[in-house]
Amino acid sequence: MKPLTEQEIRAAFVNCTKGEAKRLSVPRDLAEQPWEDLDFLGWRDPRAPDRAYLVTELDGRPRALVLRGSGNPVAGQTRRSMCSMCLTSHTGGVSLMVAPKAGKAGQQGNSVGAYICSDLACSLYVRGKKDAGAGARLHESLTLEEKIQRTVANLAAFIAKVTS
Repeated sequence: MKPLTEQEIRAAFVNCTKGEAKRLSVPRDLAEQPWEDLDFLGWRDPRAPDRAYLVTELDGRPRALVLRGSGNPVAGQTRRSMCSMCLTSHTGGVSLMVAPKAGKAGQQGNSVGAYICSDLACSLYVRGKKDAGAGARLHESLTLEEKIQRTVANLAAFIAKVTS
């Protein structure tokens, strides 16, 4: 993914108003992000932990989503869940993220949900740059490039549902 500026990120939101995009919290450390290892940049709002955001490039232009997630995972939770984007299993590290649909459907309260890594670090899990613990990544015969393509396709399908 190519590095994005704060202005590019704010202009890329498809499921909130321009005023909301102007007020939302964007990471201050954009220059330090591992852009070359990211299929999307995802972050939680430090002022409202149940709010999350992600931005990616689709068809050569940035697209960003506002998400509402469940709170932080419950300490001591023993149930394993799998991220629907990167297919990483976590014990308590996957959250249902809900995105209001874009346009009139979103204004009417319609939304789309997906189970996503709570820390939104799917790209790093796929590439082995971040470890979710024993058993988090199932053995697959796919190449790294194929796993990345699958993650990107899953993300694109989610964004398509939000914008349809």
